[in-house]
Amino acid sequence: MSATSNPNYKFGYHLEPGFEKKKAPGKVGIIMGSRSDWPFMQPCADVLEELRIPFEFGIVSAHRTSARMVQYASAALDRGLQVIIACASGSAHLPGMVASETLLPTLGVAPKKDDVYAVGSMIAMPAGKPLGYMGGGSGPGKNAGATNAALMAASILALGDSDIRNRLHAYHNQLRDSVPFTCF
Repeated sequence: MSATSNPNYKFGYHLEPGFEKKKAPGKVGIIMGSRSDWPFMQPCADVLEELRIPFEFGIVSAHRTSARMVQYASAALDRGLQVIIACASGSAHLPGMVASETLLPTLGVAPKKDDVYAVGSMIAMPAGKPLGYMGGGSGPGKNAGATNAALMAASILALGDSDIRNRLHAYHNQLRDSVPFTCF
């Protein structure tokens, strides 16, 4: 693949300049407004990696790189992406703006569940421009929204891919089996 692989991820690839002219190296795009969002989105990448679903990830700011954001969203379908997961804090325009520029399922994640501005921005989308809000987290590496966004993306992909469906089924079985019957 032409994209730069992250040494921590066999299935994850960094977004690179000129991306809009290249086939996507993965099925899922994980984008965030700034580097400070990465610790909150790492659980998303970890789940996609565990499920062996190829993904790309990088910084696409709605405010500081608006042209990049429009290019990313509008080219995503033709590049071969099938789902976009977007994370932003503060005014959190990235997920909604990306959803407005693509036909792909777009999932929004807030870094922190108590960031009322980010949550409000994602749950108040106008009719006709859907955005799946997946929730937020409680701290770096502890983002249920990021984990659930990866699982929702896997569920969407599993509709047309029996290998992903089987791995997702195994993931759910392992989760179920990890819950004890006893209190102590």
